[in-house]
Amino acid sequence: MNSLVFTIISCLFFMGLIAVYSYIKTKNQVNSSDGYFLAGRGLTGGFIAGSLLLTNLSAEQLIGLNGQAYSANMSNMAWEVTAGFSVIILALVLLPRYLGGAFSTLPGFLSSRFDDGVRRYVVVLFMLGYGLVTIPSVLYSGAIAVLQLFDLPGLMGISIDQAVWIMVWMIGLIGAAYAIFGGLKAVAISDTLNGIGLLLIGLTVPVIGLISLGSGNFLDGIYTITTTNPEKLNAVGSRDDAIPFGTIFTGMIFMNLFYWGTNQYVIQRTLGAKSLAEGQKGALLTGFYKLLVPLLMMIPGVIAFHLYGGELDPIDLAYPTIVANLLPGFLSGFFLAMLLGAVFSSFNSLLNSASTMFAYDIYKAGINPQATDTQMIRVSKWFGTILALMSFFVAPMLMNAPDGLWNIIREFTGFFNIPIITIVLVGIFTKRVPAVGAKIVIIFHVISYYFLIWGLPTFFGVEIPISFVHISAVLFVIETGIMLTAGRIRPLEKEHHFYANAKVDMTPWKYSLPVTVILFSLIILAYLVFSPIGAAYAGGVVSGWFFPAVGALLLLTAVFYVKALQSWRDKYEHFVHTTHEEAVQRTLERERDENLG
Repeated sequence: MNSLVFTIISCLFFMGLIAVYSYIKTKNQVNSSDGYFLAGRGLTGGFIAGSLLLTNLSAEQLIGLNGQAYSANMSNMAWEVTAGFSVIILALVLLPRYLGGAFSTLPGFLSSRFDDGVRRYVVVLFMLGYGLVTIPSVLYSGAIAVLQLFDLPGLMGISIDQAVWIMVWMIGLIGAAYAIFGGLKAVAISDTLNGIGLLLIGLTVPVIGLISLGSGNFLDGIYTITTTNPEKLNAVGSRDDAIPFGTIFTGMIFMNLFYWGTNQYVIQRTLGAKSLAEGQKGALLTGFYKLLVPLLMMIPGVIAFHLYGGELDPIDLAYPTIVANLLPGFLSGFFLAMLLGAVFSSFNSLLNSASTMFAYDIYKAGINPQATDTQMIRVSKWFGTILALMSFFVAPMLMNAPDGLWNIIREFTGFFNIPIITIVLVGIFTKRVPAVGAKIVIIFHVISYYFLIWGLPTFFGVEIPISFVHISAVLFVIETGIMLTAGRIRPLEKEHHFYANAKVDMTPWKYSLPVTVILFSLIILAYLVFSPIGAAYAGGVVSGWFFPAVGALLLLTAVFYVKALQSWRDKYEHFVHTTHEEAVQRTLERERDENLG
């Protein structure tokens, strides 16, 4: 009991420090709509990256990915490591468009390209996904993680169901306070501080685990996991693995691009950047952070397999067991604070983004076009409060999910990720595709996705014999074809052009392309390390091909880095500058015509 009291007190101490600092930094800065929803468009690259990282990392990943590594191998790291490709596209392609138009929400961006009907369709998709699945799942996974790690039902003498309800409400109320009363800046600051702590404690766990595995010697621990059952370190998934390697080049590209490039609760941090350069820094830095995720969220699962064998049931006990058995007691409060911080981050980010979309895309766009900043902030707070309370009641019901939390999130996200990324990409790279094409795609996707995943097996006993990731790729191709066909049959009378309304400096970061080359190279290196020629080599620590492959990669990286520094950088900066200036000129001409008219 004394250890529990110490854990709770130290946890509250660390959480209190973060809360006080966040309050001081945001005091009197959330009185305008930009200040509340977009942090006054003043976020720097470090805060953007820290907030993006912690928004993405959650207890469900911490527990779930380690469980997957414990039971199978490292193939699920594809979701994390290849996110670097998506943040590169966000930084170099999408962000100049978003910031150039000073958009506050993704539906607002789509409204400018298509019409308000598309905006409403997309808002409905987001709200249903956030309200019924994503927000409740974050609360539920956080509650389960705390219960597994600290056995609160046993310590408090209550049932698991009662403990889940208590933890959901506790986590939800604290997280909602950040999002509803502090706005995006409070969320971003607390995310960054929690992110630093999570990285520190997250890296501590595998280090302690390897020392224990090596009987006190860290290097012996590394030798053990690379020579005994080395197949556990293989990230190149086979057809029988949950994530076959081929899926990286099909549906995963678009699913990750949706998440990092168009998902409101992720991109809202970059929309609050103080400049294009800072937004690009934050996005690209996030890609480097994601390369650490296998060390934080999968290697402990492999260590657990070596320490405890393959008998842990359920597999999600792998990470809690390591933490409970190996983490020093004096770090327990700090660990709990960082774990809760990760849960708070995902929850309050979702809540803040849902409130932002309601204020801009429903209230101001359709109910009160003349709404003042004060009215929008007040309405968003009321909506956030109602949505939070709803999620408190929905979250505990996920205990009854027949196929587990991981599958629910994965399957239900499929209802809106592919149609949204399809609409965004086609909207950016074409000029005559009409709004009706986007609306058809949304309706088609919801119906076809339901039948492919649930309808055919339920009503006809037909199972689709390929990964759901490949199914997503097929739907992306079909839906792109639908939109292009709509553009051929009913093209817009006039070509669509984007208009500039930038509120920040649009000069790109001068090192964006050189840093992109390094990030791309490190993604490939991660797969070389966790492959049959690297740490998963069955004949020793690594194969004879490993170092030549790494050497060739370093040589190519050096060549492309110099090329990016000497010529590609200038061409990219010229392209961004020219594109933006053309948009500015079109905007001035439109305003002049409106004044004359």
